[in-house]
Amino acid sequence: MNRLSLAACILALAAPWAFAQPSTWVSDPNHSEVDFAITHMSVAKVHGRFGGVNATLQYDTADITKSSVQVNIDVTTVDTGVQGRDNDLKSANYFDVANFPKATFTSTSVARNGSDLSVTGNLTLHGVTKPVVLDVEGPSTPVTDRRGKVHMGFSATTTISRTAFGIAPNAPAAMLGDEVKLTIEMDVVKQ
Repeated sequence: MNRLSLAACILALAAPWAFAQPSTWVSDPNHSEVDFAITHMSVAKVHGRFGGVNATLQYDTADITKSSVQVNIDVTTVDTGVQGRDNDLKSANYFDVANFPKATFTSTSVARNGSDLSVTGNLTLHGVTKPVVLDVEGPSTPVTDRRGKVHMGFSATTTISRTAFGIAPNAPAAMLGDEVKLTIEMDVVKQ
């Protein structure tokens, strides 16, 4: 009986520690994307998306500020709904996907911002690396799908300068805005 009581006590003490361990989550490619919006000719915004997003999140439930994220974006998946424009965006005029087919984001810190998060990290795009801060809503409440996999979601936004990343630096701002708003929608699956 004493052995059983001792084992139960050890398990009771170890259970919270085991539960609080960081866990690995990977993006669901069918439900994750990076969207962008940029002003065209100073009159309207053009929207597009990158569908080839692959992210890995190390999520610490005990202290979310100890979490981290690594995101790889396949720039060749750029899609604005207009094939000619997409081809031009892939060319050396803009993203130059022949030389820079991938973009990456690597977090350097996570901070609480009220009920949301601020995730600071390095964005590498078009061969240029710059620090950015993502304003993040989430995580959502985890849900289990019909196959038994646990999902949760995050939405994040930031604004970058296209010229700071060397994208179409000679295009006048009146023709193509310099500010690009990025919106990241991420569905991640616990591994």
